[in-house]
Amino acid sequence: MPLSIPSPEWSFFDLGPFRIHAYALCILAGIIAATILTSRRLTRRGGEPGVVLDIILWAVPLGIIGARIYHVLTHPGDYFYEGANLWDVFAIWKGGNAIFGSLIGGAVGAYIGCRLSGIRFWSFLDAVAPGMLLAQAMGRLGNWFNHELFGLPTTLPWGLEIESTNAAYPLGLPPGTLFHPTFLYEIIWNLVGVAVIILLERRINLRWGKAFGVYLIWYGAGRSVFESIRVDPSEIILGLRTNVWASIAAVVLGIAIILVQRHRHTGVPISVYVPGREWKRPDAEVESDDNDFESEDHGDEAGEPIESGDVAATSTRDSPPQGR
Repeated sequence: MPLSIPSPEWSFFDLGPFRIHAYALCILAGIIAATILTSRRLTRRGGEPGVVLDIILWAVPLGIIGARIYHVLTHPGDYFYEGANLWDVFAIWKGGNAIFGSLIGGAVGAYIGCRLSGIRFWSFLDAVAPGMLLAQAMGRLGNWFNHELFGLPTTLPWGLEIESTNAAYPLGLPPGTLFHPTFLYEIIWNLVGVAVIILLERRINLRWGKAFGVYLIWYGAGRSVFESIRVDPSEIILGLRTNVWASIAAVVLGIAIILVQRHRHTGVPISVYVPGREWKRPDAEVESDDNDFESEDHGDEAGEPIESGDVAATSTRDSPPQGR
């Protein structure tokens, strides 16, 4: 087709004794971009410049480990069979890093990093939310370079060209068949999601994990659709692929976070730091990056007080701030 998308003719190149995989470069580029965006957002909210590095040093390695473990456990037939090379379990450069696993492992790492740096866990999750979508969009290019995780056959002009010798090429289809470029669909969806979160933050209070809740809903909703049209092998549970179930779980969790935090926290945390761990900007007051009001934070994270509500409410009360 005139507008069909060709698959890249290379997926790696050699640099001296080292083999550089495009898949790894895409993931690395996504991590760097997300780190820069998250750092800017966290700094504008009062975080010390560069403090995000103290957190991602834990979040990224544990996220990669979690991504690989999740993928291997949900695709056991690809790694555990008679004559299999068990070392392939660790060959992440060949592809196979599940985003849902990275969310679990990365969340554990982020929690550790936040505890050590004094940053509120919910504040970090809100700051990183659009960065996650940006990183995932860039990482999806790796699937294109690896000629993997494409969708069902299609006659649409932007169909993806996959060589018939590809091990994942569906049996019985003639050479030249085009497939849905699910990597491209997800890239577009994720980039739109970045804009959605940032725009919503300018209009409504998306702190206390609510921005991260929007991220989970947005990503989970899109992924459930893209996952359902993929043709790569997957474990099936009650008629649905495991990642479709994970997508549904992400949406439910996102909704739950927003509803619970909306009830418990009506204001904006006055600091992204746990009380007693604050960093004072030496030359200026903390600037707000949205139109939300600032209110005294009294959250229920470990070592944190309970939020008192908005400024208008607290300014008219003679009694001390109430609990949650």
